[in-house]
Amino acid sequence: MRVLKKILWFFVALLGAACFCYLALQNGEKVSAIYLVVSAICIYVIGYRIYGRFIAFKVIGLDKNRATPAKIENDGQNFVPTNKIVLFSHQFAAIAGAGPLVGPVLAAQMGYLPSMIWILVGGVLAGAVHDFLVLFISMRRKGRSLGEMIKDEMGGFTGGVAMLAIFGIMIIIIAILAMVVVKSLANSPWGLFTIAMTIPIAIFMGIYMRFIRPGRVGEASIIGFILLLLSIHYGHDVSLNPTLAHFFTFDQPTLAFMIMGYGFISSLLPVWFFLAPRDYLATFLKMGVIVVMAFAILFVAPDFLMPKINYQYLDGTGPVFAGSIFPFLFITIACGAISGFHALISSGTSPKMLENEKHALFVGYGAMLAESGVAIMALICACILHPGIYFAVNSSSALIGTDLVHAAKVISEWGFLVTPEEITQLTKDIGEQTILSRTGGAPTFALGVTLILHKIFGGVEFMGFWYHFAILFEALFILTAVDAGTRTSKFMIQDILGNVYKPLGNIHNVWAGLLATIISVSCWGYFLYQGAIDPNGGIYTLWPLFGVSNQMLAGMSLLLVSAILAKMGKKKFLWVTLVPAIFVLIATLYGGIQKILPYEEGAKIQNTVSHVATAQMNKKAIEKLEDEIASIKSQKQQSSQEDQIKFEKQIQEKEQQISNLSHSWFGNVLDAVLCIFFMLTTLLVIVSCIGICIGKIKIPLKESPYVDLNSLNAKQV
Repeated sequence: MRVLKKILWFFVALLGAACFCYLALQNGEKVSAIYLVVSAICIYVIGYRIYGRFIAFKVIGLDKNRATPAKIENDGQNFVPTNKIVLFSHQFAAIAGAGPLVGPVLAAQMGYLPSMIWILVGGVLAGAVHDFLVLFISMRRKGRSLGEMIKDEMGGFTGGVAMLAIFGIMIIIIAILAMVVVKSLANSPWGLFTIAMTIPIAIFMGIYMRFIRPGRVGEASIIGFILLLLSIHYGHDVSLNPTLAHFFTFDQPTLAFMIMGYGFISSLLPVWFFLAPRDYLATFLKMGVIVVMAFAILFVAPDFLMPKINYQYLDGTGPVFAGSIFPFLFITIACGAISGFHALISSGTSPKMLENEKHALFVGYGAMLAESGVAIMALICACILHPGIYFAVNSSSALIGTDLVHAAKVISEWGFLVTPEEITQLTKDIGEQTILSRTGGAPTFALGVTLILHKIFGGVEFMGFWYHFAILFEALFILTAVDAGTRTSKFMIQDILGNVYKPLGNIHNVWAGLLATIISVSCWGYFLYQGAIDPNGGIYTLWPLFGVSNQMLAGMSLLLVSAILAKMGKKKFLWVTLVPAIFVLIATLYGGIQKILPYEEGAKIQNTVSHVATAQMNKKAIEKLEDEIASIKSQKQQSSQEDQIKFEKQIQEKEQQISNLSHSWFGNVLDAVLCIFFMLTTLLVIVSCIGICIGKIKIPLKESPYVDLNSLNAKQV
């Protein structure tokens, strides 16, 4: 029997390798997306079965008889032993927000091959390892946060600086995720109704699994899934009813406050009551769509229309995002391969809910592979589009304009022939007003889903339904990352405040938790509201920093794990964490340096990428506009009444331009300062890790005492 299993695994590996090599080596002929789906499935299965289990049982030695923090503490609020399927869903829902959808879509401008390689290889050897091992070390330390673990294991000064940096990164991430939701749901009664209905559905599921039918996860899942489908169906009816639609239609600033309230309340509720079942419900929808997409691709067999490698944009001159293939492709893809945000979830809510140590492999390693699968689907959705359509959707209006004929002409001049009629027809088919400059990744993913699923379900008449369905399910999933992130940032704030006044660090204290939640929501809510009221400032100025800071955080997390492995006497296995850490840190530090370089005449790409250069250009533009205003005011004093009105209008227009540029200047200065701070923090963690690994810095291992699970169960009985 064992021989047959080995033969089976050999053929799975051979099939995956064959498909991967075909995608990499083919030249010229059309390539079906089937090869990428099959290759990804084989690589994920092999990675989990062989590499994941190797780490679990050879490197760290998971012990099924060792009690977890959820079993030891079990307070019914934050520490709750949770079914591994439900916890997998929570972990997956919390980490798989906008990143695996947006990053691969943007990176597709360089062709499908570079992104494919990094998503698959990075996901298995870096991202999944990162998530799993951070979950493991937090579980062995009473579910402590990432910053607290750095302080305990790498020194007080290093930990204190790291805690501040991690908190800053966390606030940026939550605000960005919340802004994506605001953009998706603004003036959309269908979307808001569906999202709103998931709240009572999730609460019902939590009560059902805890009190009505304890442990009946399957039953609750079926009921929740049916109710979710009904909410999507009736959401369309709500949008068509003027009276009902009015109650679910809000502008962006109002939605920003609503999401702040949602994040505040959800972070205070017990995890079993709302967070875990809601994430489980969201996972049903997202995993369902991804699985259906995989089978649909096998059935429809769409071809890649995007080139294997888009050589003209490898130098960083692409219209979708600026920056050369190294390091910015790896930074842009972000969560689809490895993400520091995942470390915050793996050291936040999830380690406090693990029922058994052995579940850490499935929850940590498995959830990241699932997210990597989402990234592969997003890449496929982008690359099966006609390149002309792809660039029409993902290029800014500053490059292609807002006129359909002009946009088609500009894109065709880039070498991707597209006609206004093609754009118009697709826009009409999906029931939208325009698809020009619908940047952000979500519309592109929705278009790909639509082009595949309508060929199986409903035909052209259903393209509008599938497009809006995909948009809705993306907003639902991103929102789950907001509530999990808020709860995690609450723990981080309590860790920081606990160093000032110890009772504030007690996560069981209701008032301390309330204060930390208020601080957390106020911080990310400020940036969210600024983005909602000012499209040229606020949160948008922080987006360019997201990729670099997120990957730096992943590198710091892997260094922490490396230091702990060295202390555990596992130095022979340090390559497991140090190899991905070194690659990620080289890429992010190199990218970070490029983001703080000064303005250089003629260096177009550098000036576009750098926050410092952009701020300098903003400053020069502001000075020029101020001189122009002074000149106009001088002319105005000597002009007729009629000309004065014209001059006054010109002054107002230029003052508005100055206001916009001032927001941009402040945002880029803030980005540069934060980028420097994050890089210095990373260098500090690198020095500490090297010192610990070579024995120059001696800090005792702070692992929690061993508690036998059977003995604990006997005491509790």
